[in-house]
Amino acid sequence: MNRPVPSTDPAISLTGVTVAYGEVLALDGVDLTLGAGLVHGLVGMNGSGKSTLFKALMGRVRLTGGEVRLAGVTSDAARAAGLVSYMPQAENVDWDFPVSVREVVMMGRFGHQDRMRRIRAADRAAVADALAEVELTHLADRQIGRLSGGQKKRAFLARAMAQEAQILLLDEPFAGVDRPSEDTIIRLLRSLAAQGRTLVVSTHDLAGLPNLADDVVLLQQRVIAHGTPEDVLRPETLGLAFGAPAVSGAGR
Repeated sequence: MNRPVPSTDPAISLTGVTVAYGEVLALDGVDLTLGAGLVHGLVGMNGSGKSTLFKALMGRVRLTGGEVRLAGVTSDAARAAGLVSYMPQAENVDWDFPVSVREVVMMGRFGHQDRMRRIRAADRAAVADALAEVELTHLADRQIGRLSGGQKKRAFLARAMAQEAQILLLDEPFAGVDRPSEDTIIRLLRSLAAQGRTLVVSTHDLAGLPNLADDVVLLQQRVIAHGTPEDVLRPETLGLAFGAPAVSGAGR
C-alpha cells in the first residue's frame, strides 16, 4: 500500500494520560501524537486499555492525570463542535425497536439540526450519501435489528459518516462481520482518510493491518510501540505486549 506522508499537524494528542478504576490502572502515562488524514491501528491484549483510551479521547472517563487534545481543543469542545465521532465495539441498542436503518443513520445528523430536530434537504442528502457509501441503500427502510452482523456495523459506520466528523474512533469494527463486509469497511476507511479524515481503529486482526493502517499503536497500559505496520508487527515487538512472539497472521 502506498502510504501518505504523515501530517505535521496532529489531529490527536495525548500527554501523560492516566486513567485508574479504583486500584486498577487502565492507562499509565500515555504519550501519543497522531497525524491528520491517516488510518491509525490500535492493537493490544484484552485489558490493555484500548477501550479506555477511546473513552479518554471522548471525555467519557475522568483522567487521573494528563491531557487530551483533539484538533487542538479539549474532548468536550471537540464533541460540542461535532469534530469527533465514536463507534463503540457493541452498540447499546434495542434491536427490536421499530427504527429503520435510514433513521439510525439520520441520528448522525443531530448535531447539524436545530432544537426541533427538523430534517433539512442537506440532512437527507448526507444520509443518502452515507448509505450509498456503505452499500445499504437497498436496505434503508429495513428495521435495524433485521440486518446481519456485518450490515449492522456498516449502518453504524454510515451514522458516523453522516455526522461529517473529522476524527472517527472505531472500536473493533470488524468483530463479527463477514469477509465482504470487512473488505467494504476497509475500503471506506481508506477513502475517508484520503478525504482528510483521521481514523483510529482498534482491531485484533493483526494480519489485516498492513492493508488497513498507515501506522500502528501497540498499547499495554502505555504505548509500547508506534510506527509502521511492518515495524510494529515484528514478532520481537509484539512480544513486548503479548508476552511472547506472536505467530504471523494471528489475531483474528
